[in-house]
Amino acid sequence: MKKLILFALLFICGTTAMIAQKQAEIKFDKVTHNFGTFSEKEPIVSCVFTFQNVGETPLVINQAIASCGCTVPEYTKDPIKPGEKGQIKVTYNGTGKFAGHFKKSITIRTNGVVEITRLYIEGDMTEAK
Repeated sequence: MKKLILFALLFICGTTAMIAQKQAEIKFDKVTHNFGTFSEKEPIVSCVFTFQNVGETPLVINQAIASCGCTVPEYTKDPIKPGEKGQIKVTYNGTGKFAGHFKKSITIRTNGVVEITRLYIEGDMTEAK
């Protein structure tokens, strides 16, 4: 009986300690970027999304997947320590695409409290004259 009570007490203490530790948490400065209007003559545009790990454990970005092959996200594979900042560079390539408005999404998967975050880019590509 004493062993059972001791085991239950250790289990409760261990669970409480795990819950008390705050996980990694990603916080972006912005989640949308508008390129505005740009010409079909220069169809490649890029932007940078800055984020911070506001949690208490290292943040790992597991994946960054774009909704279209014309959009390429680049990100650091190294863990981001608590309090540190990181960047995700997103490049849109409108070569061979129709001129006009576009809106694309980038899905970010992390080990953080919120596992999935979506970033959005949009803009208007005008015909070359």
